[in-house]
Amino acid sequence: MNSPESQQPSITETAADWAVRLHAGGLDVQEHAELQRWIDSDSRHAAELAFAQQTWAALGDLQLDTPVHRQRPPSVGVPSRRAQRRRPWRVAASVALLLVVAGVGWLQGPQALLQMQADYLTAKGEVRMVRLVDGSTVELDSSSAIRLDFDGEQRRISLLAGSAIFDVAPMAGQETRPFVVRSAGGQTRALGTRFVVGREADDQAWVGVLQHSVAVTQQDKPQTTVLQEGQAARYSMQNGVVDLPNLDLARATSWRRGVLVFDRQPLAKVVEELNRYRPGRVVLTDAELGKREVSAVVRLDMLDKALGTLTEELQVRRFDLAGVSLIY
Repeated sequence: MNSPESQQPSITETAADWAVRLHAGGLDVQEHAELQRWIDSDSRHAAELAFAQQTWAALGDLQLDTPVHRQRPPSVGVPSRRAQRRRPWRVAASVALLLVVAGVGWLQGPQALLQMQADYLTAKGEVRMVRLVDGSTVELDSSSAIRLDFDGEQRRISLLAGSAIFDVAPMAGQETRPFVVRSAGGQTRALGTRFVVGREADDQAWVGVLQHSVAVTQQDKPQTTVLQEGQAARYSMQNGVVDLPNLDLARATSWRRGVLVFDRQPLAKVVEELNRYRPGRVVLTDAELGKREVSAVVRLDMLDKALGTLTEELQVRRFDLAGVSLIY
């Protein structure tokens, strides 16, 4: 016989239900308070809800024919709050989302979500060139992903993760569509040939111009920033478009030559980059150690050797266990 505790919905089930309800909108004050109490009651709840919402958004990107919101028809009586919550479409949507969340979690979440959304993606340590139907090419950095959204108006690409170099076929002859890369709440429109975009967070990315120029705009903001060859900028919802005059584009795109270049970079930043390219994970156990500066040129096909050399040069210890390398 099941105990009352075993009949309670799991964290994943509850998170899936809240994700659907939030997307549908219309939570009243009491429901918002109920959601906040649930989030505050367990440190795992916020992360589980965020993952469920991300999965639901990914399903929306796939244009699944799942009803998300319906207007309530006029009626004399007002249904109870519990009846509103558990209307049949919402139950079905929650169950569908739960199945996807459970499956995606089993496949190690974020990477599986990218596989659902992306047309092209790269694994850790993989660098790949893709030729598009219009003649443009895209060089994908390690752990990067793009989705193609070409239509009759634009040659549009969404950078979902990582960074990529875009070598754009010009608007000539019958090709009259502008080439646009969207990422992290902004977009970059090609005014020339070659540029790079790097996604740093859900609301932040950087752009560098390797040839000619580009126009950078942010979502819901009319201002356009034009970057010329050799220039770079970072954009975010919080700070807008900010110039990066000291960014060395050759160094920032050294991965396309099979190397990583560090010039007096904090060890914490070096470890962060190594984790993008090397299987497993390197963990610094000392924050002060992470401030030490490192200068090095590292080959992508010799990252293990480079990590060993790095620890020897810095005279620090390294302990490897089950894919995790502790530096202390």
